[in-house]
Amino acid sequence: MTDGVHELSMLIGGADAILIVTGAGVSTETGIPDFRGPQGVWNTQRPVMYQDFLTSEADRVTYWNQKVLAAETIEVAKPGAVHKACVVLENAGKLEAIVTQNIDGLHTIAKSSEERVVEVHGTGREAVCLTCKGRSPIVPHLKAFTDTGVPPRCHCGGLLKPATISFGQQLDPKTMAQATQAAEACDLVIAMGTTLSVYPAAEIPLIAARRGVPYVIINQGDTEHDGMPYITLRIEAPVGPTFSQAVTQALT
Repeated sequence: MTDGVHELSMLIGGADAILIVTGAGVSTETGIPDFRGPQGVWNTQRPVMYQDFLTSEADRVTYWNQKVLAAETIEVAKPGAVHKACVVLENAGKLEAIVTQNIDGLHTIAKSSEERVVEVHGTGREAVCLTCKGRSPIVPHLKAFTDTGVPPRCHCGGLLKPATISFGQQLDPKTMAQATQAAEACDLVIAMGTTLSVYPAAEIPLIAARRGVPYVIINQGDTEHDGMPYITLRIEAPVGPTFSQAVTQALT
């Protein structure tokens, strides 16, 4: 397979509390487009800022239109090799947590335990009321918007929004605290399919690495952590085949 797979399998075999950090490259292997890539949504559409969503009905219409288009891809996506290998690690008692920048919910669909999946940018599979904070499945709201063209509201009258973090919106402090706690408890951190350029999410693996924990990066293309003294192993390869083979080797 790829240079580094055997070394990665040895690191996995010797670890008991692995922190997995996943980004868009894990989702693209399932057919979900990279939002920030050359042909990504944010290079072809104007992102709606959070403040604009709050104050402008026209911007809410734009936002929900974008979510309808994105949902068509997310709804049909199935967990890929990385998602399945993470479940295998958890079943083997080696997983501390999965910190993901992805909003597709595929880690939990693959049957990773919900309490171990930390979605730092939220989930596109639910809607949240910005007033009462109630959550509900997003599909009925997407259908209602498609039928009426009117941005949905909660039964309490509050604005409904997909439970994702928008541009200009603060990350959830509790979620970030959970991610930080996992980084402080793990004995191996593996970042996959991410350029490690979006902070504060990209800081999470460094919290572990600065403690002397082995730090592995698997990605096709440069990352902002390349060349840092904390890196134990850097693999330039497709994440799914590489990681799944390393997990298989480590556990057999």
